[in-house]
Amino acid sequence: MLVFLAELLADFPGRNVVSYITFRTGAAALTALAFVFLFGPAIIAALRVRQGKGQPIREDGPQSHLLTKKGTPTMGGLMILSGLLVSTLLWADLRNVYLWTVLGVTVAFGLIGFYDDLLKVRRAKANTGFSGRVRLLLEFAVGAIAAWVLMSVGEDPILSDGLALPFVNEWVVNLGWFFVPFGAFIITGFGNAVNLTDGLDGLAIVPAMIALATFGVLAYLVGNAIYSDYLQLHFVVGTGELAVLCGAVLGAGLGFLWFNAPPAAIFMGDTGSLALGGMLGAIAVATKHEIVALVVGGLFVLETASVMIQVASFKMFGRRVFKMAPIHHHFEQLGWTEPQIVIRFWIIAVVLALIGLSTLKLR
Repeated sequence: MLVFLAELLADFPGRNVVSYITFRTGAAALTALAFVFLFGPAIIAALRVRQGKGQPIREDGPQSHLLTKKGTPTMGGLMILSGLLVSTLLWADLRNVYLWTVLGVTVAFGLIGFYDDLLKVRRAKANTGFSGRVRLLLEFAVGAIAAWVLMSVGEDPILSDGLALPFVNEWVVNLGWFFVPFGAFIITGFGNAVNLTDGLDGLAIVPAMIALATFGVLAYLVGNAIYSDYLQLHFVVGTGELAVLCGAVLGAGLGFLWFNAPPAAIFMGDTGSLALGGMLGAIAVATKHEIVALVVGGLFVLETASVMIQVASFKMFGRRVFKMAPIHHHFEQLGWTEPQIVIRFWIIAVVLALIGLSTLKLR
């Protein structure tokens, strides 16, 4: 919105600063942070009144959760989504197709998660939402539409439906129309991976912010002809604007973390975790860094893999590999305290982000 205003006020001193993506990214972060700080308490109070007993806690999980987390309101993702939406609409260039596509995935996944959270709260005694198959089908449909749009708007006919490989800038695996289900799989996979990670106070939000901040940098570099040429990255026109969206979610996430820090005053819920994961996957597809996303978001991949291994092992051999899945609960059963797990997982997320960024020069 402010981009349009700056263009109208062509003679106004200092209006050129709004044209810089870096400035608007920082401004978006501060705006979203201020929004969540200002309206967060009111949102928490409203959700607490509406939900009564709060989010049901799984009875087969760690027993300490039943005592310390019971009654805490959920759907805190509404704080994140509202903050990033207001900030993005204010500071981003709204003519950018990549921006609207990723924003559409984020909102759609957030709505799916919101409905799931709503069912959990209404059923009171069960930590279950609507059918997992139906949810996955909806997520995959949203991801497929987004992947098709991203493929269609790409200016490079070879790159638009191809899979770019890290470490080598010349190779692109042409996927053709298979790029649509592939992109949908990446988007849906990351949406549910972040969702699985959201089991302890602050465990999902900080790694999600770290991963999205990393992809904000990647989006800016990939969308800049000079930097992408210098770093030998595939240049994708228009993706630089996604950095503004990443800045907005970083600010909104920091604001949410203020209220989610142990002991949490509110949980993110599926509303937030699905939205953030879907956004991460969509940006990875838009910037042609799907493989790098598996490294940067490696913590989420690990959490998902632990669940898959646990289920497969139990069905095939009748034995469990982990004491409890996802893997953060396994460490709880080993005697690690919640702060130990959360902070150590944050450290892992930072290390993985640094490894992901290092691929920029290893080409």
